[in-house]
Amino acid sequence: MQKSAPHGELRVLVIMPAWNEEETIGQTIAELQAKRPDLDLIVVNDGSIDQTSQVAQAAGAKVIELPYNMGVGAAMRTGYKYARYKNYDVALQMDSDGQHLPEYIETLLDGLQRADIVIGSRFAGKSDYEVSGPRKWAMSLLSVMFTQISGEKFTDVTSGFKAANHRGIQQYCDFYPAEYLGDTIDATVMAIRSGCKVVQVPVQMRERQGGTPSSGPIKSAIYLVRSFFAFAISMTRQKTSREG
Repeated sequence: MQKSAPHGELRVLVIMPAWNEEETIGQTIAELQAKRPDLDLIVVNDGSIDQTSQVAQAAGAKVIELPYNMGVGAAMRTGYKYARYKNYDVALQMDSDGQHLPEYIETLLDGLQRADIVIGSRFAGKSDYEVSGPRKWAMSLLSVMFTQISGEKFTDVTSGFKAANHRGIQQYCDFYPAEYLGDTIDATVMAIRSGCKVVQVPVQMRERQGGTPSSGPIKSAIYLVRSFFAFAISMTRQKTSREG
């Protein structure tokens, strides 16, 4: 694990993947810019068919356009490669639907003093964010499994609110799966197995601020099966090592 510089000396890029988020992305960007005007922002428009790109640009964000919907994993790998190309010290992932609160960015940056990748957990502190049914069961069991393979306490392994230092950025450029749940479960397992130090920190989140949620009874049941399948597949991938 490399030691991070003091926050004021870090060049931080916020990566915001977006797919058909015209209803929320303008306000999400405005809130981020109001609370953290010191940070750079790139929106990766994942083949949206609505006005997501135009709204993001009107709100003042730079936008990378993907030619069609390639999935959040592909969008995030694009963002991390941009961060590496521009030599940012930290890449920080935020959702475009308003779930992630800018006031907890500092908490993620603090975590990089002791880790290469920091994941913001909805369930590690005094958060009232709730999940239920199959999704809750899957997340609980996955948390136990991740804790066992990493030696760190995990409670929210599917969180998309995370930060990475140079080493973490390189890891995600080399390996950030495009498959469903690969962007969280598979990517995290591979980071741990590649020697990256991965920890979680407590944050609060809120429900998405608009648009259509992806959950439902059928999708939650599918989530339960696919999450464990993703974990099993990731554990079969070749373990690698990184220097630094």
